[in-house]
Amino acid sequence: MKKSVMLRDELVKRAGVTHELLALMESIKVIKPMGLTDEKIPFYREESVDQINYIKKMIDLGYSLEEIQKVIKKVGFPKTLLVSESKPPSVKHLTVGDLAAKVGVSARTLKHWEEKGIIEADMRSSGGFRLYSEIYVYLCNLIKDLQLFGYSLEQIKEISEHFRDFLVIEKNIDIYAPKATDKKLEEMSVEIKDLKERMKLLKSGIGRWEELVNKKVKEIAVLKKKNEKRSHSGNQVKSKKEKGKSDVEQGKNKKGKVKSKTKADKKSEARSKKPEENKKSTKKKGEK
Repeated sequence: MKKSVMLRDELVKRAGVTHELLALMESIKVIKPMGLTDEKIPFYREESVDQINYIKKMIDLGYSLEEIQKVIKKVGFPKTLLVSESKPPSVKHLTVGDLAAKVGVSARTLKHWEEKGIIEADMRSSGGFRLYSEIYVYLCNLIKDLQLFGYSLEQIKEISEHFRDFLVIEKNIDIYAPKATDKKLEEMSVEIKDLKERMKLLKSGIGRWEELVNKKVKEIAVLKKKNEKRSHSGNQVKSKKEKGKSDVEQGKNKKGKVKSKTKADKKSEARSKKPEENKKSTKKKGEK
């Protein structure tokens, strides 16, 4: 952790001022935030608490904010309260939530990586608020990649330590003794060689899986078409059977109607014959 910082709410609480008074101090530029997070949340140096307390004492002595501005602009804060007047860093800083969203992991995962010593916040507040530079988006994605290559978190921690050593040595080759430097560089070379071998195996594995997946996509498409035809032909057979049944039922109905007509006709004929038979029998009786 390189720097200790505070968010606006933490500064207000520790300095014992209101948000309104802090905003006034910022408007006359006697108090300045150190920078902004990616969500535009201002954060401040630890020295800002003492500077605000100094301004409060001047207010108690009867100075207005405009007068305090002139005094500070002319003579500055006391030496014990001075901080570096360098410009706020141009690098954006991310909260844990911002970093987690950009990397595609949970905030709990980032905390776990930090506990393992794999990553380290650039700034941290007394309330536990952590800020990371944007480079951590790239580094955290590398951690995810290494996990895909089969590295454990302990192994990734070793690689991150080698990476930090490399940056130190690159910046100043004389930082370690020649033997120590040579040993560290050799360890880095071994790790890189191992990583290249794993990448080679992963590439060949990906090639096999791509070939298999592409093949199966085509085979599944063929089976889908076959199944569609099967379903279509099944529906046709079903429809023919239903039509056949319907024709049979219609035939039965027709036969039933024919039979019923025949019976009715016979009854009608029988009725018409009875009067004629009666007449014949009457004639025969008369003739006798």
